[in-house]
Amino acid sequence: MATDATTAAQQFYGRWADFYDLLARATPGLGRLRARAADALALDPGDTVVEMGCGTGANFPHLRERVGPEGRVVGVDFTQGMLARARDRIEREGWRNVHCVRADATDVEFREAPDAVLATFVVGMLADPEAAVNRWADLLAPGGRLALLDAAQTPRWFGWPVNRAFRGLVVASSPSGVEAYEAAPWTVLDERVAAARRALRERADETTHTEHALGVVRITGGRIG
Repeated sequence: MATDATTAAQQFYGRWADFYDLLARATPGLGRLRARAADALALDPGDTVVEMGCGTGANFPHLRERVGPEGRVVGVDFTQGMLARARDRIEREGWRNVHCVRADATDVEFREAPDAVLATFVVGMLADPEAAVNRWADLLAPGGRLALLDAAQTPRWFGWPVNRAFRGLVVASSPSGVEAYEAAPWTVLDERVAAARRALRERADETTHTEHALGVVRITGGRIG
């Protein structure tokens, strides 16, 4: 049963799906970051990869390129508006091995264990990102890989002006607004992103980590034994 927060998020992201799709395609450098996140999964041709919170499908080209026509890409999202645009993308490109599922990324089940899971700008929106990461790790086939691409405030010495701009973006992209958070939403985001990465490092046999965009964007990948 959907909570008020879940319903609000679905409505918000459904309403802004076209704008999010435009940002995903037009933001300079974002395509390279998505490609790096796909690389962190170390995918092989024929693999099955699941994207949690796939949105409008901006990662699909990068994932499909790596698994090839014999592999499978499955996108999971709970917002109908986002999925409609993702399915339009699939149909437009003629991808027969890319599929979308409307489901809660923290509660989805699969008949077969995937080889890899990707979550892009997702864990910061989850109330319990640590539990989500552990659940995704449990879904994977032995030796599968999990990668997280997220943004949070930069800890670098020049961070003040960068973080001020980032905070404005966080508020603008929040479905609930500032008043819904007990702490500043950018602080909540920082804590959730950090918690997700801790959980991944604890579960993984080996991890990789890179930082981009002045330290705001982080990509962490790990192999789950």
